[in-house]
Formats: sequence, C-alpha cells, structure tokens
Amino acid sequence: MPQNVAACPSCGARNRLRGAEETHGSPPRCGRCGAPLPWLVAADDGSFAAESVGPLPVLVDFWASWCGPCRAVAPVLDELSRELAGRLKVVKVDVDASPGLAARFAARSIPTLVLLRGGVEVERWVGALPKEQLRRALAPHL
Repeated sequence: MPQNVAACPSCGARNRLRGAEETHGSPPRCGRCGAPLPWLVAADDGSFAAESVGPLPVLVDFWASWCGPCRAVAPVLDELSRELAGRLKVVKVDVDASPGLAARFAARSIPTLVLLRGGVEVERWVGALPKEQLRRALAPHL
C-alpha cells in the first residue's frame, strides 16, 4: 500500500512524500542526497486528476483488497516504483472506493494497469503480469 514516507534507494534516508498539489507534479527527490525517490501513491476521485498528470509516465493500478491477483501484483509495482524511481509514477486506485474512476477507465476486470502520458492512455494491461514482462512492456514508454 502506498505510504507518505519513502526510503531513498541510494542513501537509505527516510523522506516524507507530499501530494501532487504540493510538488506541482515534480518527481520526489531525497532531501539528503538528491536521488530520485520511488513514486507510489494512492488516489481517489478527489486526488486522481492531480496525481495522474506530470512529467513522468503514470502507471495506474486499478485494484481491490479482496482481489487475489491484485495482491500478487502489488509487490511487483512496489519493486518497479523503486527500480524505476525518477522515471515512473505508480498511482493505485481502489475500485471499491472509487467506482467512478474504474468506470471512466473501463476497468471491468482487476487488476487493470493503465499507462498514462500527459493524462492520456497510451497502454493497458489486464491481469497480474510477472515483473519482467511488465518491465519489458513499460520500457518503450520510459
């Protein structure tokens, strides 16, 4: 689950992550060493518009707590957010809490992963993809 504190992959310092409205969409950086931080946030109807645009590609994960495949893909997305820090933002949307967003993006099966660039959908995957398969699919967009 997304948190508001991220450990820097370079120096280990713990950093408070601010919302998109505070950072004006800029990727987070470590306060100690300046390295890019993993960017993994939760969004809902109220925050999605701000969280889904910016200078980086945004991978939106439509998920639910009761979904087994969603629980399987969560650690994959967590690892990719760390490994691709400064190159990718991951936004998690709980379809039970935000059914309007799920409907807007036609997320009929979960997990559904939607890649946005400038707020526009450029790619979509349905189901729990293995990490390396997802990494290869993301590579042309990074």
